[in-house]
Amino acid sequence: MGNQAYGNKQVKMTNNAENIKPTPSQNNRVSLPCEWPMRMLGNLLIIALIFSISFITVTIRTNLVGRQIDYLTEEFYNLTTTLGFTLDDILVEGRKKTSQQALLEVLNLKRGDNILTLDLNDLKSRVETLPWIKHAEIRRSYFPNILYISLKERKVASIWQISEKFHPIDTEGNVIDAPFKPTRPILLIVGEEAPQHINELLSIIKKDNDIWPRVKVANYISKRRWNLILDDIENGITIKLPEDNIEQAWKKLIKLDQTQGLLKRKLTFIDLRLKNKVIVKLGKMTEEERQKLKENKKDKTRGA
Repeated sequence: MGNQAYGNKQVKMTNNAENIKPTPSQNNRVSLPCEWPMRMLGNLLIIALIFSISFITVTIRTNLVGRQIDYLTEEFYNLTTTLGFTLDDILVEGRKKTSQQALLEVLNLKRGDNILTLDLNDLKSRVETLPWIKHAEIRRSYFPNILYISLKERKVASIWQISEKFHPIDTEGNVIDAPFKPTRPILLIVGEEAPQHINELLSIIKKDNDIWPRVKVANYISKRRWNLILDDIENGITIKLPEDNIEQAWKKLIKLDQTQGLLKRKLTFIDLRLKNKVIVKLGKMTEEERQKLKENKKDKTRGA
């Protein structure tokens, strides 16, 4: 509608329909399809398929190459065997306690084996598993084709008695799991965990050249401290060392022996466990020794 005049006034008419905005309605909304999950799933399937094909291809190619390399390697060793690269002999030096049979069994070699195929590191590791072997060096030479083995065997420092069995102990305190018959006087150690602590003790008592050679037994008491037996296993002098400050106690014993001849007397034990006191127990004397002691006292009295 337009403008209409009523008298002197003009009235402007507006179309209300033009200013009214339509209200959104669910029925009028248009939704696009959700395609991204399907696209992602499809891409993942394609990637998995490509990976599977690549893996199968590489595996087949690698196996073929590997089989070819194995074939060529075998042919090479067959050729070198024909040309004379075979093991002729084994020379061993440093073998004293290790039996020849035990060494041959762990090597598992025979004359005629291809000397080029020998894995020296593997042979070294196998030889060093033998109980007496501390270290082994292995090398090979050609024309003549000989395998050289140099052995360094363990040295026995003591014999460990535990559960009525005897085990040799090397210089590092390790148990040697092998039979052993000593050919010379050797220190006997007794007690649980004694091998683990014997070197600590020996580093102290071996410094003295007078008392140390007389030590026959070292008994580890309750996994805490040591008792030493001098001269004779059954009837010798027992020295009771403290749990701590062993070196100080040992020096005290050396001083008493040097100044008063303590270890020259007939004693049963010497207790060094107390810091400021030494307890000594006299042994039983025979009738002859008692008579000799009385005569010495009389001689000293007359001389006075």
